[in-house]
Amino acid sequence: MELPEEYKKNYKYFLGSKIDLSLRPLIPRQETEYWVSLILKEIKEGSRCLDLFAGSGCIGVSILKNVKNTFCDFGEIDKNLLKQIEINLKGIESDRYKIIETDIFSNIPGKYDFILTNPPYVAINRTDEVSADVLEYEPHLALFSGDKGMDAIVKLIEDAHEHLNENGLLVIEHDESQKDDIEKLINRGGYSRYEFCKDYFNEYRFVKIYG
Repeated sequence: MELPEEYKKNYKYFLGSKIDLSLRPLIPRQETEYWVSLILKEIKEGSRCLDLFAGSGCIGVSILKNVKNTFCDFGEIDKNLLKQIEINLKGIESDRYKIIETDIFSNIPGKYDFILTNPPYVAINRTDEVSADVLEYEPHLALFSGDKGMDAIVKLIEDAHEHLNENGLLVIEHDESQKDDIEKLINRGGYSRYEFCKDYFNEYRFVKIYG
């Protein structure tokens, strides 16, 4: 089985930024790049952001490089990937970001205007739908999340409200099959409003949840 091309090169471009992949984080996907490009248009100068389940840090790096005077914290549980994020932040002023080792919100102290997340959301019983090279080479911690693929998303929606500023926005990438379950969680979570959005394949791929 062949090593993915991105790992051979040790990088992939994401919204104009060359993202180092030398420590083998999840390879950034086009679907993620698409929704991040849309959310960047909503982020204003001076916004305080959190890239949670940060992996390579591609989402937060894109914010810092594309929106002036923004601040972004990076939350990640994998110690190895904390180093990967640091590599990808080279050249960015150190007072504009912080890298935090955290299990979802366990070590996140503050509140944010934007929380952007690409959590693990593949159901364990759907491994047969994942391509062989992904299973072989990419980090399972970034892919799988319980029997329905919902474990991380459940915690996110239950706890994010406490970490959003007034009118703050939480964005979660998800699988289209999870839409109904996510909607039920949002409605129980005390959020003001939400919007499910489609990707360029016309599938529901991410949800915008307002605090």
